[in-house]
Amino acid sequence: MGRVTAVPIPQPRSETAADATRRRAGRSLGVALLLGAAGSAVVLIASGQTWAEGSAVVAGGSVSLDAGGRDVTGVPAALAVVGLAALVAVFAVRTAGRLLVSALLALSGAGATAAALVGATDSAALDDKAARTTGDTAATIGALTHTAWPYVTAVGGLLILLAGLLALRYGSHWPTMSGRYERDGTPRAARVRRPTARRAGATGPAVDPDRPEDLWKALDRGEDPTS
Repeated sequence: MGRVTAVPIPQPRSETAADATRRRAGRSLGVALLLGAAGSAVVLIASGQTWAEGSAVVAGGSVSLDAGGRDVTGVPAALAVVGLAALVAVFAVRTAGRLLVSALLALSGAGATAAALVGATDSAALDDKAARTTGDTAATIGALTHTAWPYVTAVGGLLILLAGLLALRYGSHWPTMSGRYERDGTPRAARVRRPTARRAGATGPAVDPDRPEDLWKALDRGEDPTS
C-alpha cells in the first residue's frame, strides 16, 4: 500500500482588529452620509412649514395668522446648510482638519435641534404679525396653537448630530476625495520621460526606450533601438 501524505486543509484567515476597524469604518461612512443628507433635508423642509397659528383682533373682529419656522427662527435652516457643507468637507481634509470639520458637523446638528425646541413654544413671531396687521404695537396673538413641525425639525437636527458623531469616531479611516496624492499623503512624483532614441540615418519613427512596443517595432524594422 502506497504512502499517504496528509495535505493540510487551509483554514480561513481570522479577522484582525484592523480588519474589523476597516469594516466598521466602511459601514459608518454610508450611515453618516445617509444621516447627514437626510437630516439636512428634513430641517430645511420642516423649517419652512407652519410652526404656530393664532388670531388677532381687528376692528371688532379677528384675523387668523400663522408663522412659519423661518419666521420664528432662521437658525435651524442656516445650520442645516452649514452641516451639509461640513459633511462634504469631511472628505476633502485630513487628520486635524477632518476632526475640526467633524466637530462642526456635530455642533450644527446640536444647534439646529436646540433652536427648534426653543422655537416650538415661541409666540414672538405671531405677536409681531399681530402688531403689523392691527397697527397696534401692543397687540398680541390669541388662541395660540403650535404644530408638530418644530419637533420634526429637531429630529432632523439629531440626524445631523449623529452623522457628526460618526465622523468624529470613524472619520480618520474614511477615504478622501483628492486624487492628486498617494495613500500616505505625499504628492505623486511626476514621470520624467527620457528623450527618444533614433538610430543615425534611420527613417522610421522615433523610439521611446520606455515603451516596449516601440522597441519591438524597431527590431522588426531591423533597427538597433539601443543606439
